[in-house]
Amino acid sequence: MDTSILMLRLLVGLLVAAHGVQKVSRHLGGKGLDGGAREFRADGFRGGVLTALAAGGGQIGSGLLLAAGLLTPLAATGVIGVMTVALTVKWPGGLWVQNDGYEYPLVLIVTAAALAATGPGALSLDAVIGLTPYPLWWTAPVLAAGVGSGLLTRLVLHRAPAAAADHG
Repeated sequence: MDTSILMLRLLVGLLVAAHGVQKVSRHLGGKGLDGGAREFRADGFRGGVLTALAAGGGQIGSGLLLAAGLLTPLAATGVIGVMTVALTVKWPGGLWVQNDGYEYPLVLIVTAAALAATGPGALSLDAVIGLTPYPLWWTAPVLAAGVGSGLLTRLVLHRAPAAAADHG
């Protein structure tokens, strides 16, 4: 079981961190900080560079913490938060990824919540420094804080769509 949790943490954590690296640099196929800022502006977000830095930094930090199994509830909250923002961007496409939908962010949100519920396992830095086991009840505040922070970010940073002209 601990090996399975380690594999899941490494896969999800490193993918989330790598996605953050792409937002702020030209590494791993990224388009640099300017490209990340353009992506956010194209998705209707304010802030450009600052938004890209915050999102990229959040993904890098939470992804690396999750992969290491360090401060797992905090790491899961961060992953859930940034992926909730991504889900809101992809929402108009429907569920399926082939239609630019929210399937992938949803999988990452549920995986991070599941890792918060199971804990990072014995093969983690949390276990090494004596922070485990985390109680199961931590899952509810992790999920609430992650989803809540993602929705608040969307509310604060996303521009309202232009109102349609009334020709009545």
